[in-house]
Amino acid sequence: MDSTNTQAVASHPAVAPEGSADYLWNEDLAPTQESQRTWPWVNIAALWVGMVICVPAYLLASGLIAQGMNWWQAILTVFLGNFIVMIPMLLIGHAGAKYGIPFPVLLRASFGTVGARLPGVLRGLVACGWFGIQTWVGGSAIYHILNGLTGSMFVGEPLPFLDIDLAQFISFMVFWAVQLVFIVRGMESIRWLETLAAPVLLAICFGMLYWAYVSADGFDMMFAKESAFVEGGAKEGQFWRVFLPGITAMVGFWSTLTLNIPDFTRFSKSQKDQIIGQAIGLPLPMALLAFISVAVTMATVVVFGEEIWDPLEIAARLGGGTAILGLCMLLVATLTTNLAANVVAPANGFSNLSPQKISFKMGGLITAGLGIAMMPWKLLDSAGAYLFVWLVGYSSLLGPIAGILITDYYFIHKCKLTVDDLYQREKSYEFSNGWNPSALIALGLGIAPNVPGFFFAAGVLESTPVFFQRIYDNAWFVGAIVASLTYYWLMYRRVSKA
Repeated sequence: MDSTNTQAVASHPAVAPEGSADYLWNEDLAPTQESQRTWPWVNIAALWVGMVICVPAYLLASGLIAQGMNWWQAILTVFLGNFIVMIPMLLIGHAGAKYGIPFPVLLRASFGTVGARLPGVLRGLVACGWFGIQTWVGGSAIYHILNGLTGSMFVGEPLPFLDIDLAQFISFMVFWAVQLVFIVRGMESIRWLETLAAPVLLAICFGMLYWAYVSADGFDMMFAKESAFVEGGAKEGQFWRVFLPGITAMVGFWSTLTLNIPDFTRFSKSQKDQIIGQAIGLPLPMALLAFISVAVTMATVVVFGEEIWDPLEIAARLGGGTAILGLCMLLVATLTTNLAANVVAPANGFSNLSPQKISFKMGGLITAGLGIAMMPWKLLDSAGAYLFVWLVGYSSLLGPIAGILITDYYFIHKCKLTVDDLYQREKSYEFSNGWNPSALIALGLGIAPNVPGFFFAAGVLESTPVFFQRIYDNAWFVGAIVASLTYYWLMYRRVSKA
């Protein structure tokens, strides 16, 4: 059996609520039973450490350095963004810990038993992109290891259409195949891997920090670098033009997990465990990684004569056994992050489309397939494209969903859900033929203000009014606030007329 929690379900089969619809229930989407809620705060914190310490998270701070910030501006931006995003993370995670329901089922309370499929798929598609990005990072590590061992024997000409060479593509596919093993084995194998890998990942961080300190003869180089926004700097007076979308990018980075955090908190032993685990596991490790990222990026100026924001390129340039060891450890970091952050949500989301036909394993395989089709290497062309097109762009899509979820759970339902009704038609969450028009309108209005700014950032539009550019700089916040207020007003009117 390929459920999200294979071992526990095997010994205590989930029982469908009486009257539940086949297309709304399967064992992967069922509420967790008491025997399945085995994750103490240590597991939750380890889960976050495993997700935080990865190359894309490292690129957040080094990317801000590349955009002109100095060391403390970059670290502060990362810390603030992650502290802010922890708040909706804890709020939405409350439902998972209290009722044991996964993200796609929680969506039914606000979007309707059928309408929940739409935001679930939107979240899933973003995760497919992330799955592809992380797989590309892991494949790149394999590629650099091979070339480090053979004197760059595997470097070749880019293939038509793909724009990468054959060895790069094969390395990408090898790492992709490794992850399928864990997808097939299910959620328990992911928890085991995260807990085991957490101390190894912390060792990677401190090892990189030591290298930076020794190579640059201390941190003086890092502390001495001026911001590009100071008077006479290359980007004089443009700090807020980078800081505000930078904060949004930080929030956007975890806006995916903000939504589907119930997929994990549903296994926590208590509400206290999920709160402590997340509070310890997210903001501080991200700040630590940001400090390391900045220190290493500054050290590359001393060692290589230029700022290098990609740790894979740094390891490749170093060469030798140390570089190969570092790349192998990066493989572990990438594997743990990808499985937890970018497989569970889309697997459950796709399963929600047709629970009787699409299991957790099948949903994971769909995710893996779409991750290839998106050609993720093109999303990492530059620091600007990564931060301000990919991260800020999809945050404009997911922010409104978060706003609706929080408003519905805390202000409409007052944290009280009828769990059985979430798996049945013609009950509390039926709305209009299974769709809640209020949620759909709120979602559309939450996304709309950010569309012009996104098209401009992505190069689709040559120009757009500055007003829309500033809105896009705060995409997640604008989307969440607009959708939240709209949803509350529409639902209040609906209840008043009832």
